[in-house]
Amino acid sequence: MTVSATSGSGGAAPEGRPSGAHRDRILAALDTVRDPELDQPVTSLGFVSGCTVSPDGDVQVRLRLPTYFCAPNFAFLMVADAYDAVTAAPGVRHTEIVLEDHFASDAINGGVAARAGFARSFDGEAVGELHELRADFLRKAVMAGTDQVCRPLLAAGTEPPQLLGMTLGDVPASRALDRLRERRAELGLPAGDDAPLLIDPQTGAPVAGDAVPLHLRRAQVTRVSIDANAGICRGMLRHRYNNSSGLGQEDQ
Repeated sequence: MTVSATSGSGGAAPEGRPSGAHRDRILAALDTVRDPELDQPVTSLGFVSGCTVSPDGDVQVRLRLPTYFCAPNFAFLMVADAYDAVTAAPGVRHTEIVLEDHFASDAINGGVAARAGFARSFDGEAVGELHELRADFLRKAVMAGTDQVCRPLLAAGTEPPQLLGMTLGDVPASRALDRLRERRAELGLPAGDDAPLLIDPQTGAPVAGDAVPLHLRRAQVTRVSIDANAGICRGMLRHRYNNSSGLGQEDQ
């Protein structure tokens, strides 16, 4: 389902596509919203199905997911994060995030709009908020990011024991390194130039020498698992919505 958008200059935009500065501003905000399990933006995954932006700054964003039965806790995190990101964007007066075609849409959309939190939105079904779930996925993102950063080093001839003495500042600049720093910082883990390259994502402690091979294997398995799940989700979404692209997806 798509919706129309109106530009601030008074001109009509194509259906479902906000124009000009409105489109750029809202999609830039949504670029910061990630699927918590896949650690990828909802825009690049194709989850943004529509957007309306009024001249006065009232925004409605519509989200879709690969299946009708995607986990409601994951869905709630994405809808709530999208609400916060869009609300913080310059010029936004009012935000509405609508999750479509999901068995828990009513509870999620209503709960996020009321700022009720997950437990109150699923009263009698949920036992608490989702802070630890988010932290668990961030720890997995740190492990996957460790593999993304270390694989080029190992391919270039660095031996696993040599990684022990390396810091983040020793690693060549890359988007993978930036993302690893960001995920560590979100967890409150060491992320500066002097931070050890290999750390336990639970405690932040440096990895011991005899644990390096296992740590690297775990990092690789985690990265492969996340990449595989992302591919499956993209395929299911394309099939469910007949290959239609999401807003912002074509810009990735």
